[in-house]
Amino acid sequence: MRFRTQRKHMIDFLFSVALFFVFALSALIVILLAARIYQSTTENSSLNYTSRTSLSYISEKIHQNDRNGTVYLGNFDGYDALVMEQDLEDTVYYTYIYACDNELKELFTSGNSSIKASSGQTIMEIEDFSMEQISDDLLKFSCTDQNSQQASTMISIRSR
Repeated sequence: MRFRTQRKHMIDFLFSVALFFVFALSALIVILLAARIYQSTTENSSLNYTSRTSLSYISEKIHQNDRNGTVYLGNFDGYDALVMEQDLEDTVYYTYIYACDNELKELFTSGNSSIKASSGQTIMEIEDFSMEQISDDLLKFSCTDQNSQQASTMISIRSR
């Protein structure tokens, strides 16, 4: 009985090394593609942040104050404004949300005070902001942020 001894060939070693490099290259390509997808997703998310956030903020404020005709579109110091009335301890207070000097602003004041629009609290910087009344119970808001990303929403006033 003769035992055969196996000889190792150079091709066995080269195949193993080539297989390792193919695996390493594939892993590197997958990582680079995933990094590119993540980068584009975060860029798009940050671009849409401002305009969508401002509209979400306005929507939430309307839903918080939606009582018997206390939410309407009006004017404040020469600017179009969303006006929300509140009656606290026999005094009427107004919350105004408006665009002034490329900023979305909010101002809470009593009904008999004379305050300038520049005194409002800045919510965020914007490029353009518009609001319109579509019907008695439907408002449309559009916002363009500093990156020229535009978003709009329609909000129903339920108390009317």
